[in-house]
Amino acid sequence: MKNEPLVLAISDANDPQLAMLAEIPHFLINSAAALDAAPRNAEAILYWSGPRDLLRSTFLASPDVRWIHSRMAGLDKMLFPELVQSPVPLTNGTGVFSQSLGEWALAVILYFAKDIRRLLRSQEACRWDPFDVEELPGRTVGIVAYGDIGRAVASRVQAMGMRVLAFKRHAPAAPDPFVERFYGPTELNAMLGECDFVVVAAPLTAETHHLISDDALAAMRPNAVVINIGRGPVIDQAALVRALAAGRIKGAGLDVFEQEPIPADDPIFKLPNILISPHSADNTKDWLNDAMRFFLEQYQRFSSGQPLKNIVEKHLGY
Repeated sequence: MKNEPLVLAISDANDPQLAMLAEIPHFLINSAAALDAAPRNAEAILYWSGPRDLLRSTFLASPDVRWIHSRMAGLDKMLFPELVQSPVPLTNGTGVFSQSLGEWALAVILYFAKDIRRLLRSQEACRWDPFDVEELPGRTVGIVAYGDIGRAVASRVQAMGMRVLAFKRHAPAAPDPFVERFYGPTELNAMLGECDFVVVAAPLTAETHHLISDDALAAMRPNAVVINIGRGPVIDQAALVRALAAGRIKGAGLDVFEQEPIPADDPIFKLPNILISPHSADNTKDWLNDAMRFFLEQYQRFSSGQPLKNIVEKHLGY
């Protein structure tokens, strides 16, 4: 019987999820010294945490590696030329975090539709202040980058009676039950002009950097709310702050930012029409355990010769 493949696990030694690797052969890489002592016959690399340079060094020192898995869904901070150009498949954590992010997007929609900020202000001031609220049925949600996260958003908002539009490089061949219409690469502004809520779920690539900037923001309705659950630099944060401060759009709910953590003196904190989450919208109590369970499922596929899930288009960055 063939021996189980050895995994080089790049991680902090104190990470509690490492205990879940006890049933499979693995070697911890947490420093250059650990890499020097590592076996050279490993067939897989788990990139759990740590600097990209350590991943690159590990990859270049491991000639037998046939698969790399990243705990994260986003890949903008881990790709390097040798990996992109190699035939070694790379998989990621897409799907592990989608449910929580879909829920958070819906929470932001409800926050603005029901003006929860105003309710809290009135409650803190002990003031009885009735006002009109919005209903969701018939409102339009536009999703920028319709992948697994976008679909998680679409399924939830459609269940609330909302209309869903989606921006995607290539529209699916078959109709999607949650999306009324797909818009192609040259039609972003046309879609934005139709939307009451814009959910940005795009990965960060050279193509998507500052995809939402002054031009895109100008195409939005005055009542539009922007929600970012993808990557911070997909939105030009300075342009968004200008639009919010000038009241050109209604509001924004952000889980990701161009600089993290946000400096305490950043003017974005003072805006009255923004909801800020410290990049924790998918930080459920089990999210790291779930991410490791997914890797272990992938490992069983790899060791038994079954197709892997979430194979990344490395040259595209997602």
